[in-house]
Amino acid sequence: MSQYFDLGGETLWNPSNGAARLFLRQVSVFEAELALASGIGPMHNDECQIDPAALKTFVDALVERHLRTGHAVMIALSEAFLATMLVLAERAGIELGRPADDAAAYAQNRDVQVPGAGVDALTSAHARLEQLRGAARELSRFMAR
Repeated sequence: MSQYFDLGGETLWNPSNGAARLFLRQVSVFEAELALASGIGPMHNDECQIDPAALKTFVDALVERHLRTGHAVMIALSEAFLATMLVLAERAGIELGRPADDAAAYAQNRDVQVPGAGVDALTSAHARLEQLRGAARELSRFMAR
């Protein structure tokens, strides 16, 4: 069996029940962390509608938070979820915002990581965003519609 993540009449993703269940639990975690609705769900009869406006706001905030941290563990914990969200946003035709261009914007409000220096602030927002986009492109091949 599988579940459907739809935007209107178009299926953006049709994962197995187990993958959908894990994904929806991760959505809940990040909704709580960001204090924002994702625009995904709820799931009814194996179908879930996506609100593109809420999804855009959620994914923009998720990307911004991800790029602002230099904490290696937080980055690792969020990368795969974020790549999945980028695939859904792209399939929904959502153009995401751009990260700030200055390192100062990413040096603020960063999670402290001890020991170690973490990730360089601007190295990078742009380099990390491109890595995420590459991961999303690769993951998209495995996300059946």
